[in-house]
Amino acid sequence: MSDLAAAIMDAAERRMRRGGFNGFSFREIAADVGVKSSSVHYHFPTKGDLAAAVIKRYTAENAEMFEREFAKEANPVKVFVKAFRVTIHSPDRMCPCAVLGGSSQDLPPEVAAEVKRFFKMCHDKLVERGLPSDEASQLLSTITGAQVVANAMNDLSIYDSATREFVKTMKPASVKTAARRAK
Repeated sequence: MSDLAAAIMDAAERRMRRGGFNGFSFREIAADVGVKSSSVHYHFPTKGDLAAAVIKRYTAENAEMFEREFAKEANPVKVFVKAFRVTIHSPDRMCPCAVLGGSSQDLPPEVAAEVKRFFKMCHDKLVERGLPSDEASQLLSTITGAQVVANAMNDLSIYDSATREFVKTMKPASVKTAARRAK
C-alpha cells in the first residue's frame, strides 16, 4: 500500500470514528490529506471500497494487537476490556466498528461484511481463549455499548463502571482451571 493510500485510510478512519459511514466525503478526505478528490478516487473508486478497506485494516491490526496482549495476559476478558478502554480514551474515542455496527443494515454490503468480520474475529478470539460463546457475546455487547454510552454522556468513567464486574467475575475456562491448580 502506498503512503498516500495509507494517509487516505487514516483520514477516513478518523472521520468514521466520529461520524460513521455518512460522516465523511471524498472531498473532506482529500482536504484532510492535502490532495485532490480524484486522488482519493484513484485509490478507492467508491466510498464503500474505502470504508471496507479501513475496517479490514482495523480488524487485522486489532487481531495482531490481541495476540501480543495475550502473550502478556492470559485472561482474554482483561485483554479486551483494556483494549477497548484504550480506544475510548483516544482522541477519536470510538471503535469504528462500534460506530458502523449500529447502522450495518444500511451500509454497502462490502462494508457491512467487514464490520461483521471484525466482531466475528473478536468473538472467535474470546472463545479460543476459553470463554463460552454466550459470555463472549455478552462481553462484546457490554464493551461496545459502554463505549457508546460513555461517549454520548461525555463521561469516560461510565466505561469502567460498566466493565468492572466483568473483569472481576468473568473468567475463561483456561484461567479457572489454572486458578484451581494453583490452590
